[in-house]
Amino acid sequence: MKNVYSDIIQYKGDHYKFGYMQGELLRDSPILYNRQKQWGSNKRNFNISKDEVIHALLTFAPGILEEIHGLADALKMEIIQALKEFGGYYIEYGKSGCSIFTGNKYMIRNYDNEPISYEGRYVIYQPTDKGYATIGPSMQITGRTDGLNEKGLAMGYNFVHRKKTDDGFVCNMIGRIILETCATIDEAVSLLKEIPHRHSFNYILLDRNEETIIVEASPRKVETRKSNICTNHFELLTEENRYQMEDSFQRIDAMKTNRSNVTDGYTAFRMMNDTDKGIFSNKYGAWAGTIHTAAYFPQEMKAWFALGGNRLPLILDLKKWLHGENLNAKKIKGQLHSASPFVNMQKI
Repeated sequence: MKNVYSDIIQYKGDHYKFGYMQGELLRDSPILYNRQKQWGSNKRNFNISKDEVIHALLTFAPGILEEIHGLADALKMEIIQALKEFGGYYIEYGKSGCSIFTGNKYMIRNYDNEPISYEGRYVIYQPTDKGYATIGPSMQITGRTDGLNEKGLAMGYNFVHRKKTDDGFVCNMIGRIILETCATIDEAVSLLKEIPHRHSFNYILLDRNEETIIVEASPRKVETRKSNICTNHFELLTEENRYQMEDSFQRIDAMKTNRSNVTDGYTAFRMMNDTDKGIFSNKYGAWAGTIHTAAYFPQEMKAWFALGGNRLPLILDLKKWLHGENLNAKKIKGQLHSASPFVNMQKI
């Protein structure tokens, strides 16, 4: 077992200052050092057009571009390097698992990946210049793996494949842009049909209208369907699927088998987080182990979060935070059946 933790980052202010604050934190963190080591020689392939990325960010998320300028200034980094590090455009994204189950009033999401790639940052941010307040775990600093915004829109995504890629944003930046700029499912679907996609992912959306929409998005096509269960394959864009999808279907079947016992958000959380239900995974060496289980409640404006399996969630109240009640907790602690730390914990 490995003890792990996520740092809780809280901030209210404009995007540039938010970026600068995060840059100051990153100076004393092993995150960027570890990322450079992990990417290694592959970093040479991360070629981007500065003008193209700036144009894309200005089109879809001008506030996040300001955040990246703040990060660059705090880290004394050239803007082209900062765009590669934090712009979420054209950078490769590793394979992962992930499962999502929703009810009318909640979304429960297992994020499956390799711990050595996990940032260990849980971010609550209220912009004062543009965009909605958001809560959720970060990826590549500026992106989000899942989350909830102040309008009651919840979002999570599931990997499908990264073959036949195209120029575009990666999943975590798309997730951040959805949460920061969209108030409803309809707005998020419109964005997903317009924004350029680097890889193929399912995006799962739930808002206060209590209906779930799954958006199947690839660089070539975007389709929507209604369902409350989603893993790592497409059901409409079947030509995009990988050849081996057994694990994805197994987790779908496990959720279908267990859902008769689900009566509310807590029992849904237990179905996803308990290690004996067939959905939580300990396959960390295969980039498919469950790192966190997150729950989002659009009506209540609350988020639950746990690292590892068989855990009670930490409950975070976004509404109270927006009204001035800061969180006392500084870290979210957990345990994984893995020998690997998160990249925020130590140099690797």
